[in-house]
Amino acid sequence: MSKKANDKKNNSNAYKLKIFYDEDIYRVIEINGKDTLDDLSNTILNSFNFTHEHMYLFSMDDNPYGDNTYQLNPNSDKKSTNVSIDDIKLVEEQFFLYLYDFGDEWMFPILVEKISSEGKYIKPKVLESKGELKQYPDDEDEDYDEDEDYF
Repeated sequence: MSKKANDKKNNSNAYKLKIFYDEDIYRVIEINGKDTLDDLSNTILNSFNFTHEHMYLFSMDDNPYGDNTYQLNPNSDKKSTNVSIDDIKLVEEQFFLYLYDFGDEWMFPILVEKISSEGKYIKPKVLESKGELKQYPDDEDEDYDEDEDYF
């Protein structure tokens, strides 16, 4: 294989993505185009200190349950999240949605801030972090008092 062909095979894109919960809580990450949507999910969950115990999906349009959806569930009729980020053909300034935990419905809009060509693989990393989220509130934060008689 020629050096030029080998370089093309090893080249991939780097994606700078801003993952929002709201304007005061977000993460900016960088991830390689050879990584999958499953890798992106893991990076997002790690960046917010969430557990990895629920289903999730990525939606490329306004309908999280529409046709342009990538879902973790392999038995679904939706596309699989085991697809490389390069393969979904993101473009700069595009928004898409990450939905985690179908019960609690944690919704994170994602903005594609920048796509750049990389000569080598880069590991996913958090570039910027603002605000904190609690996936599960602490016991003292809950309104439920187990000693109180509700019935």
